[in-house]
Amino acid sequence: MPTLETRCDDRLMTEADIPAVVAMERLACQLPVHAWTEDNYRSSIRAGYWMRVRQDRHSGRIVGVCVAMDGIDELHLLNIAVDVDFRGQGLARDLLALLYARCRARRAPCLWLEVRPSNERARALYLREGFADIGRRKGYYPAPEGREDAIVMRRLIDPIDMSPTSEVPHALD
Repeated sequence: MPTLETRCDDRLMTEADIPAVVAMERLACQLPVHAWTEDNYRSSIRAGYWMRVRQDRHSGRIVGVCVAMDGIDELHLLNIAVDVDFRGQGLARDLLALLYARCRARRAPCLWLEVRPSNERARALYLREGFADIGRRKGYYPAPEGREDAIVMRRLIDPIDMSPTSEVPHALD
């Protein structure tokens, strides 16, 4: 059976991908209100954010998306989503690995993200990947009944082997 590496390609996201990405993400999210909109993706493309899709080589179907913003000495993961039919196959970890490599290439010692407390699957992945809770943003995300907080997480990036480290202090610590 082919692996994801032999079945899928990673490439830059384009404006033409937006409808397929939005449709995939809406099905992948716990609730449609959690998904990014076409306008979110368009503005990210205009801003020049790092945007990648993973596409099935045979069907052309987009099965994953990852969006990150470069900072001066950090990267910030803005959005990541995996097609429900491709979950549990390591695709999100592979997309995160691309971000770790980008951190190293840019000499950025950390990767930041926000995650909904209700998104237990994502939180578990981030904790396994070496992210640590740093703080909370009150009312950060839209929710069906108002707003939901965000847990702010950070993963320190070792420039040599990308393993998470806990000894490197940050200005906010």
